[in-house]
Amino acid sequence: MFKTIFTNSFGILTSRILGFIRDLLTANALGANIYSDIFFIAFKLPNLFRRIFAEGAFTQVFIPSFTRSVHKGVFLAYIFSLFLSIILILSILVNLLPQLATKAMAVGFDAQTIELASPFVAINFWYLPLIFSVTFLSTLLQYKHHFATTAFSTALLNISLILALVLSEDKAEAEIVYYLSWGVVIGGVLQLIAHIGAIYKMGLMKLIIGGFKYLKIKSSKIKDETAKFNTQFFPAIWGNSTAQVSAFLDTFLASFLLSGSISYLYYANRIFQLPLALFAIATSIALFPKVSRYIKNQDEQKALEYLQKAFWFLSFLLTASTLGGFILSQEITTLLFERGAFTNEDALQTTLVLQMYILGLLPLGLQKLLLLWLYAKQMQLHAAKIATFSLVSYIVFALSLITPMGTSGLALASSISGFVGFALTIRVFGMDNFKRLFWSKNLVYLVIASGVFTILLFIFKNLIHNLL
Repeated sequence: MFKTIFTNSFGILTSRILGFIRDLLTANALGANIYSDIFFIAFKLPNLFRRIFAEGAFTQVFIPSFTRSVHKGVFLAYIFSLFLSIILILSILVNLLPQLATKAMAVGFDAQTIELASPFVAINFWYLPLIFSVTFLSTLLQYKHHFATTAFSTALLNISLILALVLSEDKAEAEIVYYLSWGVVIGGVLQLIAHIGAIYKMGLMKLIIGGFKYLKIKSSKIKDETAKFNTQFFPAIWGNSTAQVSAFLDTFLASFLLSGSISYLYYANRIFQLPLALFAIATSIALFPKVSRYIKNQDEQKALEYLQKAFWFLSFLLTASTLGGFILSQEITTLLFERGAFTNEDALQTTLVLQMYILGLLPLGLQKLLLLWLYAKQMQLHAAKIATFSLVSYIVFALSLITPMGTSGLALASSISGFVGFALTIRVFGMDNFKRLFWSKNLVYLVIASGVFTILLFIFKNLIHNLL
């Protein structure tokens, strides 16, 4: 288990380090103004779909269905063809009506800003069919217990964007956004090439080709399987995407605030996403195939034992990340972004947003772990209901807090919805099952370690200020 988690975490860490270099260069080149807001809006929707598909939602429906399928090649060919066709049609519509798509994502933008942003929205959207293809191939690799290619491939996107920023150095801000937009598309192409190579090496190409070859002939034989998959898919996607939808709505609401607000949310969320991806997402991706197999074999005891190890592993790491991220938020933001066009005021605003986001790290991370149980038992509808209640709570708190707190209020609303979702997930997971995970001598160790770590963080914080 831990070897697979380490592989995922190391790959994600590599990608996120490059991502922070990318963000550092972006902040230096664009700062926090209308042009940075435009790029983040343009990249928001395809990136939203990337997180929903690539960070487990698609996998958690596809793998159980694929495992049970008698005609695996035909099943995968049908699912791939269906979803890629829908996504391609959507991408074409966005490119034909880019202003409408931009207006839908940023209602607060005025007509001139929408006119300026719409070409970049159209370019960035071509990343969506590419990343779906990548996600589909990565799911097949996970079925074969191969995680390294997917974990490291996101680095290719960041490398592409870094090169775009280097090549557009000293150019006008609008031209920098143009380079970045095409950098997103090129990064998607590179990710797809990497996954095709891994599929070939793992010997899965024959299965894929055979599936497409016999799709028309045997499509009737997978009718029940595909119907069940389609029934489970949309509740699963919805149930796994509350945090991403909340982040998307953050951007939507922030478009009504002062220029730069979208950028504050983006930069703070990027920092927040690091421990979430590095620990929670990497762990859930690594655990799901085995948890699903234990549940399928009706060995719930073994599945719970497996989850308990991961639960405490995550609890220690996410608690440390929460404490470190909150106490050192200003130092982290200043170190990463305060240079060039990104001012001290921008850093202070981003710090406030980061502190509010980081409060929701522990519940959001642990919820991802517990959701594995629900998806393995094919309780996608329950997960969808949890997501709906979480999203409603986010909307209520976001609308309540946006006026008194501004952008930081939106981030706090996201964290509150994370606590709501976690509590509801525990209820469906079962209080008895949760007690078996939670009541342990590890709880005492966690409290003691958290107290000691907090003291050390404040000492470190004061040391930094004394040195400066």
